[in-house]
Amino acid sequence: CEGVKVGSATVQLVCEEYATRRRQCKKARLNWRVSNPKSPKRSLGWIPFKKGGASYRNGQVKFCGLALSLWDSYGLSQFELRAGSISQDARGRWYLNVAVEVQARPGAGTASVGIDLGLKTAAVCSSGKPLESRIYRQYEPALAAAQRACKKGRVRAIHAKIANVRKDAMHKFSTRLVKENAAIFVGNVSSAKLIKTKMAKSVLDAGWSTLKTMLEYKSHQAGIVFEEVNEAYTTQTCSCCGAIPASSPKGRVGLGIREWICSDCGAVHDRDTNAAKNILAAGHRRLAAGIPAL
Repeated sequence: CEGVKVGSATVQLVCEEYATRRRQCKKARLNWRVSNPKSPKRSLGWIPFKKGGASYRNGQVKFCGLALSLWDSYGLSQFELRAGSISQDARGRWYLNVAVEVQARPGAGTASVGIDLGLKTAAVCSSGKPLESRIYRQYEPALAAAQRACKKGRVRAIHAKIANVRKDAMHKFSTRLVKENAAIFVGNVSSAKLIKTKMAKSVLDAGWSTLKTMLEYKSHQAGIVFEEVNEAYTTQTCSCCGAIPASSPKGRVGLGIREWICSDCGAVHDRDTNAAKNILAAGHRRLAAGIPAL
């Protein structure tokens, strides 16, 4: 565009992104979003750059001859900036997203944990520690009031608040697990199938995919084991005797059963904690047997 000063590398990355989305959508032409900030179809700012396109000097980022001031909460002066982008969110705030090379810190934990993903609680560990879910529900009345009043700025602010609260809780939960354990096993529940059911609202609010992504990359950085295991029948199986008793919750009818007693051995189980213990046992069996090569 005339008057816009960006480097050739930025133009190349924008063209590559356009070609990628065109192949993804299987269309020869894509409709560009409008640049009017008052339009609901407006496009958010996105300026990509390659390694060397941006540099950090004296508390500012140098990009295309411009000095951009920012709140440096990570100490960027300690790192070499690689490829990244400068992006805008729905509230009009700009962020610097950049890749840097850091030294991995090995984890000091020696224990292992299994994680059962659910809806009433987003995740429950085999030790009984939960990650609360339904964060969206507590902000739902305020969001509905703002939507009825047509306060678009307030609606965007509430949505950002919900996303930030959820992300903060997941970061604290995943970081604590990585620090305390040497092996983490999580059930392979798929949100892609459940969002097509009546539970879609709760499934999207739980954010299982985001949590598993955090656990995976943090585990790799700490050098600990992270595996997804088959969670079939983990809720119905007794974690004490290994049987599937008649008293265990089964199917949709048993979704409301939160605690149950094994009719075979008499053990009292919390539904989610029992499933997490079975996931932990399945993960140990997989490590003992080894993972076959594809």
